[in-house]
Amino acid sequence: MLYSEQKHFDEIIAYLEKDKSVFVVGCDGCAQSSGSGGPKQVEEMKRKLTAAGKNVTGTKSVDFLCSKALVKSGLRGKVDQLKAADAVLVLTCGIGIQCVAAAVNKPVYPGCNTVNLGGIRGEWEGSERCFECGQCLLYHTGGICPLTACTKSLVSGSCGGANKGKCEISPDRDCGWELIYTRLKERGLLNRLNDMMKPLDHKKIMPRPEMMSTPRYALENPPKVETPKVESPVKEVKA
Repeated sequence: MLYSEQKHFDEIIAYLEKDKSVFVVGCDGCAQSSGSGGPKQVEEMKRKLTAAGKNVTGTKSVDFLCSKALVKSGLRGKVDQLKAADAVLVLTCGIGIQCVAAAVNKPVYPGCNTVNLGGIRGEWEGSERCFECGQCLLYHTGGICPLTACTKSLVSGSCGGANKGKCEISPDRDCGWELIYTRLKERGLLNRLNDMMKPLDHKKIMPRPEMMSTPRYALENPPKVETPKVESPVKEVKA
């Protein structure tokens, strides 16, 4: 699973500064388990946004936001509410935020940061991947993660080495920043390229010491069990 924590509400409100209305999406999978984006947290966020003067046009919790098929199916009955919203706030891990951004033709904002637990994650369908950086940047990049879409994990724009939209390191891959530019242009958000993003805080990328003592970390990193030495029942006979 991916473990996520809600961003500070002041950061979320800053994202929504120019948006009067918002639709809130949660995840009944990992985010619910993390206590960051299940049905309870979606309702709490709705109340906080309303109190802050925002019009919440609707909410929806989807079983697993890491599946674009489930995202589209789950939001099918919310089309009118989505159309009425200026933006979509997603309370889940980086994978789910990217999937919603790919499925919904609206500005999509991250409501959570994904925290690195260490260990190896299971595989899932889809091209979206999360770096678990603990400082989600998807607001600035149209819902495409620059850390995983770009082979160099650049956060301040392309390297200049791309050729016809393809990566110079992996020519079979699209340039991550070309994808980000296209997404922002399609949604009228090219001004986001002027955002001055802070350098990554690498301390947030590493697993936290306090997280490494939790059951979640233990599940991801089972302790090594040493095989006890068993003495042979046959005694050595000296010549």
